[in-house]
Amino acid sequence: MTARKLLRLALCLGLIGFCPIMNAATPAVGEKAPEFKLSTPEGRPLSLSDFTSRGTVVLVVLRGFPGYQCPYCQKQVHDFLVNGDKFKAAGAEVILVYPGPPAELDQRAKEFLAKENPLPDDLHLVIDPDYAFTDQYGLRWDAPHETAYPSTFLIDGQGKIFFRKVSHEHGDRTTAADVLAELDRAKAGRAH
Repeated sequence: MTARKLLRLALCLGLIGFCPIMNAATPAVGEKAPEFKLSTPEGRPLSLSDFTSRGTVVLVVLRGFPGYQCPYCQKQVHDFLVNGDKFKAAGAEVILVYPGPPAELDQRAKEFLAKENPLPDDLHLVIDPDYAFTDQYGLRWDAPHETAYPSTFLIDGQGKIFFRKVSHEHGDRTTAADVLAELDRAKAGRAH
């Protein structure tokens, strides 16, 4: 049993304090996306409801910082940036979640974006230094040199998930084209 699992068990047994969400289920299509509040690497707080109140949200969970800058994450984020105008035209804002160990995660996230800064107004990077979001969404990849399962959720203006993809390997990611096609399908479905 890992030290993390032992700590969770001790917390739940009341040996240390409160019981965090253990093995939370990943929210499914049709369910309301759990609210969260995270901060940008500069410390500006953002919450999911800040964005769903304005329309569709593309929530992309990266591996973040598993001890190095993930090349798959860099490629995926670059793809989303290059297609940023298409997301804007589709009325969607993109939130990128960058999890990792708390020590200097804000600096690691800034390093991650070094080539991509500044981000467009409708693309936001937030950090998850304590894995609260990752655990809440049932996405913790609890293995050596891992953080979170790379995932994408599309969330409508009412906070309901209408698409999700959870990858259990590094390279199996949604592309900007995949997400834009899903946004088009959802728009066509609302028109009928």
